[in-house]
Amino acid sequence: MRLGNEDQTTETPDQSPSLEQFVVGQLREFSHENKTAVSEKHSPTGSDYLAFIARATNDAIRDWNVKSDELSWPQGLKSLFGYDAASSDGQIGFWQKNVHPADRARVSASISEALAGKDDKWTGEYRFRHGDGADRNILERAVILRDETGAVIRFIGSMMDITARKQLHDQLCRSQRMEAFGQLAAGVAHDFNNFLTTILGYGDLLLHEKQIKGPLAEHVTEIRAAAGRASALTHQLLAFSRRQAMEPIIVEVNSIITNLERSLLRLLGENISVVCNLHHEKDGAYIKADPQQITQIILNLAVNARDAMPEGGQLTLETGVVDLPRHPKCPVDCNDCAPGQYVVISVADNGTGMNEEVKAHLFEPFFTTKAADRKSGLGLATCYGIVHQSRGHLRVESDEGKGTTVHVYLPRVPAPPPPSYKKPGSKKLRGGTETVLLLEDDVSVRHISVRVLRGLGYEVIEAANSNDARHLLAENGGRRVDLLLTDMVMPHVSGRRFADALRAVHPNIKVLFISGYLEESLQPSDRCQPGMFFLPKPFDAEQLAAKVREALDA
Repeated sequence: MRLGNEDQTTETPDQSPSLEQFVVGQLREFSHENKTAVSEKHSPTGSDYLAFIARATNDAIRDWNVKSDELSWPQGLKSLFGYDAASSDGQIGFWQKNVHPADRARVSASISEALAGKDDKWTGEYRFRHGDGADRNILERAVILRDETGAVIRFIGSMMDITARKQLHDQLCRSQRMEAFGQLAAGVAHDFNNFLTTILGYGDLLLHEKQIKGPLAEHVTEIRAAAGRASALTHQLLAFSRRQAMEPIIVEVNSIITNLERSLLRLLGENISVVCNLHHEKDGAYIKADPQQITQIILNLAVNARDAMPEGGQLTLETGVVDLPRHPKCPVDCNDCAPGQYVVISVADNGTGMNEEVKAHLFEPFFTTKAADRKSGLGLATCYGIVHQSRGHLRVESDEGKGTTVHVYLPRVPAPPPPSYKKPGSKKLRGGTETVLLLEDDVSVRHISVRVLRGLGYEVIEAANSNDARHLLAENGGRRVDLLLTDMVMPHVSGRRFADALRAVHPNIKVLFISGYLEESLQPSDRCQPGMFFLPKPFDAEQLAAKVREALDA
């Protein structure tokens, strides 16, 4: 493929200047324009000037004679690209064949357009194969030399390696996309949780009605079960957005794997074997995390591994302890990694592996390579959210045809003290006669909560916003309120601000927050303080009753 000016038909002797002459000429022209005297004695020679450029930039320079298609490399072929002089055949074809195939047509067309026009400069970005076989991202800035007739003589380009900068830019773009998706997921989950709270609440009320029997009761049970499954979906969305409700405890990592082993065998099928290489730390390897969420991570990774081994294979689970970031295999994003010991859970398969394009989108939600009837695109995105919410990190190693290994890094914590013996106490009553002020702007959630609480014997004052609540309290002559049950996110005045104002007048009042958002996603000034409690949506009648009683008895 020739990039030269095909319309050039006049054969003239090649009298184009050498690269050294061109550089020195440009330097003298610059000096003359700036009225700076540059004597022959002190002006640098072409080779000296090129050496100076090499030390300053470490760029590669390619000098292409457009008429003859000869290509020379005055500098950088070895230092930047790892090729010796013998590797280049002295023709433009060497450059062309090492440009990434996906970029070749675009770059060639852009250069041809510049040569066919009147431009004297060209700039472009593309990938160029290094001598080690890896691709480098290149920014090339070139000057186009023409003769008196405007015909192209030389194309001299300075090639800069921008691989690191490109990777940082791509990582920033991915982070911004992930953050945007996370905010969207959290907002959807919040609204969805309100709907589910209503469905679960009225489902419970129907099941407790004496008239609801037989097939009708079964229908209501199925509705409630579907709402429960929908609640699990909102948990996935919140896990991806790092706003999932967590119940972290200190747990030994090997115990999680051991409890999962039998379930994994059923999940993977008979044609996939499971090998466990668990650590032998004398003092154990403890993490502080939600065991159910860690289980979810391992199951998600196991399902991905199974799908990557359609003909069967081996799944390997390993646990261990490493020091980060001193460990040579530190996670890719270890600039955010706090130094210290981490427990590592590794899930490896010997399946199809992934190419670089797939790995670039690995943790993006709704991105999947699976068949349409088996895809959700939330599995790895959920893992990403859970791990980072637990102050951990993920690292993925994968090559096409060689399988995939996912390493989950979680901070190591000291072993917990032995549990103390507690004498079983009598079961607390779920109901009561106290007065509850319910502040909730969602009418369906407010109505079902009122019905549940009044059914348990409580006196309930209900309000849709803070202004209504103040009017109702004034009309009741300052009647004692034992518990404020309020949504955190309210119009005009947040639930936390209203709670603070109410407690300033009635310091003994208890506060129970409810929200479809998770507490850690709110502004610090809107979060709970001692003496306040939190109940995430969606909740059912039993959970509401238990939490109200816990808050009142505190």
